[in-house]
Amino acid sequence: MNKKIHINQHHIRSNSKHNTNLPVVSVKTYKENIKGDTVQINGASTIVYQPDYPLPCGAKVWIETKAEVRVYHMESRPRKNNFNKNVLVERIIK
Repeated sequence: MNKKIHINQHHIRSNSKHNTNLPVVSVKTYKENIKGDTVQINGASTIVYQPDYPLPCGAKVWIETKAEVRVYHMESRPRKNNFNKNVLVERIIK
């Protein structure tokens, strides 16, 4: 499956401005868009720069790969005692 990986600059700006932790890396396939903080590409990949033909989201630089990709994101999950627990979530895209 083809995957395109790019950085969401809007989330980076929003995180700085509002002191939030939105995921900034997007991995797009033909059927879904997975967001995370870290991406591991397990195989060959190509960096593409096409300023005249950006992706629909506006990205002009991205990485393309057919290899397995692992996407990681830290999520804060509420607990009964009103303290949040940070959990590392992993998604594998083959």
